[in-house]
Formats: sequence, structure tokens, C-alpha cells
Amino acid sequence: MTMTKTTQLAARCKRWTPAVNAVLVAFVLVVPTVVILFGGRIGEQPAVWIKTAVAGIRRDDASFLHRETTHDERLLGGLLVEGFDQESCHSRYQSAVYRRNPGRKPSQYLVSKLRSHEALQRRCGPGTAAYANALEQLKAGKSPASPECRYVVSISYRGLGNRIIAAASAFLYAVLTDRVFLVDPSNSMDELFCEPFPNTSWLVPPGFPIWYQGFYLSTPERYGKMREDGVLRTDATNGSTASGELPAFAYIHLDHNQTAHDKLFFCDDDQRLLSNIQWLLIRTDGYIAPGLFLVEAFQEELQMMFPERDAVFHHLGRYLFHPTNRVWGLITRYYDAHLAWAQRVVGIQVRVGWSESPETLKQIKTCTQNEGLLPAVLGEEDEEPLVKTTAPRGGGAKPTAVLMTSLRAWYYDSMKGMYWERATANGEVVVFDQPSHEEVQRYGVKSHEHKAWAEMYLLSMTDTLVTSGESTFGYVAQGLAGMRPWVLDMGMVNSTVGWPCSRDMSMEPCYHVPPPYGCKRREDAGKIVPHVRHCKDWPTGLKLVDTKDW
Repeated sequence: MTMTKTTQLAARCKRWTPAVNAVLVAFVLVVPTVVILFGGRIGEQPAVWIKTAVAGIRRDDASFLHRETTHDERLLGGLLVEGFDQESCHSRYQSAVYRRNPGRKPSQYLVSKLRSHEALQRRCGPGTAAYANALEQLKAGKSPASPECRYVVSISYRGLGNRIIAAASAFLYAVLTDRVFLVDPSNSMDELFCEPFPNTSWLVPPGFPIWYQGFYLSTPERYGKMREDGVLRTDATNGSTASGELPAFAYIHLDHNQTAHDKLFFCDDDQRLLSNIQWLLIRTDGYIAPGLFLVEAFQEELQMMFPERDAVFHHLGRYLFHPTNRVWGLITRYYDAHLAWAQRVVGIQVRVGWSESPETLKQIKTCTQNEGLLPAVLGEEDEEPLVKTTAPRGGGAKPTAVLMTSLRAWYYDSMKGMYWERATANGEVVVFDQPSHEEVQRYGVKSHEHKAWAEMYLLSMTDTLVTSGESTFGYVAQGLAGMRPWVLDMGMVNSTVGWPCSRDMSMEPCYHVPPPYGCKRREDAGKIVPHVRHCKDWPTGLKLVDTKDW
């Protein structure tokens, strides 16, 4: 006769060892009654919600493994669409469950632009007849008069943070100009990020007829060079060349050593000329979005897409960059083991030089304590406070987890040691964690890149963020998080100035090498429009800001 479920359960319970029984009894005695709810819709992992039943502890005082989310939040307010294969990319629909900050809501106009662009990618992207025709025209060496589809290729190079902010701003350019957006798959781009567009690929397929990785200042098709040499002119309605035909492609060189003619890319007349060239290949390791906001032809569209000007990378980064399953595993395992329990998580990103810096360590200590991000510790002469074995009704001191990321472990070891060896002044429990310490940046090493991407993403899951000035690693974390960080002023190392950090004016990345002046008159580029200002951490750079905050 078949046993009932109750009988089966009893039979299994009898087989438990005494050790397991003892653990279970201890757990029941120590841990309050919990209710575990499993559920989920689109892409949501089995969400484990733990509700305490202890009287006197409010819901917002309990530590939850993951944040409760709505269907709209899991789609990031409409940035994402349903229909992706969830098994191929776990992070796409699960990320909202892990974020403590739900982030900004995108404008409906941006959402509609993204849907239109996804249709363009499907119609003209790799594997379509339109893409095959465009490749043939590229091989023929000329741009057709009225191309069916136009393309922009983002060349991947330098560090991961650079590649991310460069790709995000190149994508913005593609959306503004109705071009198919393709990413160079080298430097592990295909192993770090899921495909962002449904039913098509953003990766340049094998067999591309141009070896663009070697393009640089001497490339004949460099746009700045063609403008400087008079090969391309803006004095005709559709642009013109010496031969009367436009080239099949233009190489846009926006690296750190770009020339004044390369920076003509940000001028209206040059954008009209470029609109007639079918293929554009962009090399930049920076965030060129602030420069696009200076192009008058783009300004109305940008205003409708981003009414909150300081949320451009926040929206585009969350739309484009979803960790692959391997990287997502690194992220979720670490979060659940080290951060999920905490009432508050503080992220500290430390950019290091060739050796450990006691001055930088002092900056971190002073910044976090002066700004109230971490509690002060008692001095050596202070007596240890009485440890309370029961929390007062309604909560008490909240546990704080500190996530530190750095190539070196010395800063983490020093901070952890300080908070272990001395009690905090307010009795708060502070626990430090650091996922890895690779010692040096290892370009091209897959495991290193996976860890770097995982740590950027983990930083973006914190409640409060401290970053190092001038760091693209920090720029990515703060943008994905949707928060203005406290920035360690790297110029203050070895300085006697007493204030080691300040709140950033915006969560946007800084564009380090922008055009210094406007195109029509010699006016400071940081003063042309109110929402493009000079960066605090890089005074010659440009940053998008929300004018309501300034």
C-alpha cells in the first residue's frame, strides 16, 4: 500500500542522525519563527522571503535576504522586455531582486526609443539580408547614396570599466542616429555580458572584412585626418569628397590623443556629413555622452529621452550590461554569503598605485567616519562597553557590512583589523569583506575580468558607496547603482588638507578628454548648457548633472 505524504515524511525524519536533530533543535530555539514564501514570475529566482514573527520587531528592522520586487521593477520600469530565454541569462530578470536601491524610472519616451531600436537591430543586424548587403557595399569601398541600414561599431580596448562606459555612450550615439549598434567581441566582451537585444546579436560576427583593431592616428580613413586633409568637406548639402564619393566607412578616433580635427565629431555640420557614411567605427575608452549633449541637433531628442540628465548611464548601463551566468554566479554566491544578512551595506572602491599608501588608508578612515558612513571606534584609552545580549524593543544597533574592492588586500586588512581590535562608539557591529585581491591588473585574463565585473556589480548593490576619483571602475558601479558616491580625492594623497572626500555632483561618469570649446564660438564646453559641467575629480573633463541639484 502506498504511504501517505505524512508517513513518508515521518519515515525520512527517523533516518536523521542525532547530530542533525541537535542542530535542528538549536535552530528552532534560537531563530524566531519564519515564514518562507516561494514564488516568482518573469525570470525571478525562487525568492526566499523571511518574515519574523517576533513581537516588537518591525518589518523594516529585519534583515531580508533579497528585496521584494514588483513585476515592473524586475523589468526596470520598462527598460527590459519579456521574452528572453531566462536560462541563457539569469541576471537579466533577477538583478532587481538583489538591488537595495530600485533605481530611477526611465521616461516613456526612452522606453519607446529602445523598442524601436530593438526592431532596427532585428531588421538590419547580423544574419539578415540587409546586413549581408551592407557588408558587400563595405567590401566595394563606397557608401551607397541612400543606405537601407547604417552601422556603428564600438572597438573594445583597455580596462573593463573603460570598455563599459565607452560602449554605453557609443550605443547612445547609435540610438540618436538610427544606426545598428555592434560591439567588437574581443577582450571577453562576449563572455562577460549577455546579449541585450532580443532575437539578434550585438557582436560583430567572425569574418568582418576590415581589421579595425589596428586603426589609430595614421589610419587613412580616420575622420579627423580626412577633414584635416580636405578629403571630406562640410560645405555641400550631403557632404563631399575630392572624388565626389563618400568613403565606405569612417574611423572615429576619440582616444586620449585625439586631435582638434577628431573633435569635430561633436559639431553639427560634421554630424550631417557623417550621417551619409554607412559604416562608422569608433575607438574611445571614455564616456562621450556629455559631448553628444553639446550637439544641437541631438538636444531635443536627448531632453525627451532623459528628462533627468544625471541618469543617462544609469538607464543605458542597466539596459545593456547583464552579467553572463558564470559571472552572475560569482555575484549571487558572494552576496548571499556575505552581504544579504546586513541591515546596511557600504561599498568602498580603492584604486591603488604600485604600493600601499598609508595616506590613502587615512583618507578612507577619515572620510567614512566624518561623513557618518561608518561609526567611529573607541580610542585605546577608552573602556570596552558592556555588550548587550538582548536587543532593545524595536531594534537597536544595526549590523553593517562593508564591501571593499581593491587590487590589494592591505586596505581591507587594515580596516578590518581596526574594527575588530576596537569597539565602535555607538555599539554598531561592522563586518568587512573583500572578494579578491589580484595585486595587479591583468589585461586579457578571463578569470580576472570575471572577478572585476562581479565586483563592480556587487558595489552597485550596496546602500552607500565610496569611490576613488578618476576611476572608471567606480563610475560603472555608481551608475548602475543609481547613487551619487562620496569620492576620495586622489589628488589629496600626501596633502595636509583635512577633508579627504566629497559627495559627487552626479552619478554620471566623467568624460576625461572632451572638446574644450564649443563648435561655433570659443566658449568653455563646461558652460555652454547648464546640465554639462566640469568634473570634480577631473577638472578638464565634462559630466552630466541634474540642474535641480545645482
